[in-house]
Amino acid sequence: MIKHPLLQRFAVAFIILSPITAPAALSSPPINPRFGYCFRGGGTNCVVDGDTFWIDGEKVRIADIDAPETHPSRCREEKALGEAATERLHALLNAGSFELTSISRDTDRYGRKLRVVVRHGFSIGKELVTEGLAREWDGARHPWCV
Repeated sequence: MIKHPLLQRFAVAFIILSPITAPAALSSPPINPRFGYCFRGGGTNCVVDGDTFWIDGEKVRIADIDAPETHPSRCREEKALGEAATERLHALLNAGSFELTSISRDTDRYGRKLRVVVRHGFSIGKELVTEGLAREWDGARHPWCV
């Protein structure tokens, strides 16, 4: 119990004026592993394609983007863009520490962890979108071939 009258007023004002916010999404502590490329099956700390990678034995799908497929790609343009997205994701993951932020769903239908990759408060996936190597995920796959 606060006994000083001035502190009592401050405490009441603080409670009244404090914003009520929803709980924040859960984030991992910052991590900084080195990534290679996954050439077959699973792996440890490797990039599969422009929106999927393995980290510490878990397969992660970047939840806020959709990148072109690389295996199998459906046309030459998708293959080239998918390879560029894969190389760029590899570079971005190796550029320094980042956090993995959970979303409302833990896994997708393939069992991959759904996470947003965040560095300094910004989504690495959104960076791929800005660079034209991915699109924002809207809940459905759309063709990359025209």
